[in-house]
Amino acid sequence: MNVLDFQTCKGTRKISMVTCYDYWSAQILEKTDIDCLLVGDSLAMVMHGYDSTVFAEIELMALHVRAVAKGAPDKFIVGDMPFLSTRKGLQPTMDAVQMLMQAGANAVKVEGEAGQRELIAHIVESGVPVMGHLGLTPQSVNGFGGHKVQGRKDADAEVLFASALGVAEAGCFAVVLECVPASLARRISQAIDIPTIGIGAGPHTDGQVLVLHDMLGMNPEFKPKFLRRYGDGFSLVSNAVNRFHAETVQGCFPSQAESYG
Repeated sequence: MNVLDFQTCKGTRKISMVTCYDYWSAQILEKTDIDCLLVGDSLAMVMHGYDSTVFAEIELMALHVRAVAKGAPDKFIVGDMPFLSTRKGLQPTMDAVQMLMQAGANAVKVEGEAGQRELIAHIVESGVPVMGHLGLTPQSVNGFGGHKVQGRKDADAEVLFASALGVAEAGCFAVVLECVPASLARRISQAIDIPTIGIGAGPHTDGQVLVLHDMLGMNPEFKPKFLRRYGDGFSLVSNAVNRFHAETVQGCFPSQAESYG
């Protein structure tokens, strides 16, 4: 899949995207049918134990993009522009874009639209595809007062709708809609020419994205309304490790066949 395929999918078939943060999972995803991989700044939480995405730095993002690109060289990879990386002026922004693209990303993702439309257009004009991100933008979690659904009030919905028109006009090839009412996501999806990719945005977007670890059930305690689990990874891993422990203690691992003569 390349950036032009996103537009081709609009109105014809749904787009699938999952997060990917490291080499070993990228190798697995490389062999799957998934359309694209997102090296999201959620890696600060999932991989490094922070309580929000604001702790992701551009050096950390580039490190993970590089690992994913090595493991999945044939997948379309989107790298997140991390916290405040687009708010420090044009030169620092373009330096960050360069780091992600030279690490192996095929596109970058920019959260928000207010005050950034010209910046998005400049990145696009520089030859770098940009994916937008509206609704619950996790880098703004402190301003939102927590992880909350956005656009429920009519006035807030109109602001989000205008922002969606804005990122499309600025040249984004697609936009993530996170945690917005399904009716608003449907309205936006019908109004803009670029594909919408939803997470907690209902069934009427042009595609869906989930955090890989969430869909695999790696954290049984994490149960947002929008999440559907496609596996019980927590039990799979813990059971395998416990079996290894038991067989080691019992002395039945390794066997003679697993030993060198």
